[in-house]
Amino acid sequence: MDIRTSRPEDLDQVEKLIVSRLDPSDGVDARLLMTDPDAGCDWVGVAADGDRIVSTLTLMDETVTLAGLDIPAGQIEQVATDAEYEGRGLVRQLMDWANDRSAERGHLLQFVMGVPYFYRQFGYAYSIPVKQTRKLVTTPQAVAGHTIRRATDADVPVLARLQDDAQRGADLRMGHTTPCWRWLLRRTGSVTWVVERDGVPVATGRSTPEEEGDVGLGEIAGVDDDAVRALVALVNPAQVGERHPLLEAHLADRAADLDQYMVRIPDVPRLLEHLRPVFTQRLRGHEPTDVVLGFYRTHVRFHWDGERVGPYEWGGTLLGPGSVGGAGIAPDLLAPLLFGPHGIDGLRRIFSDVYPGPKAELMTRLFPPVTSDLLTFYLP
Repeated sequence: MDIRTSRPEDLDQVEKLIVSRLDPSDGVDARLLMTDPDAGCDWVGVAADGDRIVSTLTLMDETVTLAGLDIPAGQIEQVATDAEYEGRGLVRQLMDWANDRSAERGHLLQFVMGVPYFYRQFGYAYSIPVKQTRKLVTTPQAVAGHTIRRATDADVPVLARLQDDAQRGADLRMGHTTPCWRWLLRRTGSVTWVVERDGVPVATGRSTPEEEGDVGLGEIAGVDDDAVRALVALVNPAQVGERHPLLEAHLADRAADLDQYMVRIPDVPRLLEHLRPVFTQRLRGHEPTDVVLGFYRTHVRFHWDGERVGPYEWGGTLLGPGSVGGAGIAPDLLAPLLFGPHGIDGLRRIFSDVYPGPKAELMTRLFPPVTSDLLTFYLP
């Protein structure tokens, strides 16, 4: 079995495989990405049995922003294996391929959403809540003077601006790249809408196709409440992705189920070095102190002098970080600690191997709860 980067001549087989295991629109997406100059075959890994493509996955380039700091990231999508070849560890080998490509591209974290539990086998941890899609119980009354149409390439700057404004309050955010907007406008698996008022774009959202039934509307963004009301009324979806406070009164209760993005941190020292500006911002105003973060098999120390986070000093096993004034952090819970909604104070109430130690105020400041808003290629 040959695990490798895809080639142009693989396109038809990759598309056919994805359609057979996923959905016809996913085949369209595969073709869009593999033939695009900003993505291409380099984004797609395959397992080949001779001339036959029997497994595939896609590694997309993304940028996640935490507290104003951009973090290069990779997202795993379009994982599919021929039914005849399941159970042979091909996805595991393709994940290794993705990890190598991700490192080459400088990604400091990777994320995925999909099959429950499955990706935990490859070092991913449930970390970031996915916004729920909830039944629309009552439809907002549309305000006169609004019209709706499908978005075009010319709309991309205003679409990006509307989404940027909608995400402004989130600590952790990810928008669509310019190439991604282009793919979204050409795919068949969703429709991107623009609402206009007096010829000026005032709202946008993305819906699932009518032929799939129970149309869902997500990525809602508008300049004001009237624009959002018009978007929802004109699309007339059966269910809506939670995001805009105005719509809460129109949605069914939240489900008890919890869906989360899974995150993998391939190199903890590199990520913490990159996050130095975030830690500096969070510690500003705190008195000078030494900081110890113990990950049990490894640990790191640094000094905060009131203005700068000092050099990181990495060491080995530290089973009792609290005894030296440090925090204990299970390594597989670092991703939810850094990017999740609980912070260290919340995680300590769930997991015994995450605790702030004797400097609780310091660690709570360093690891606060994080709000998030991620725009992904596929609507959750």
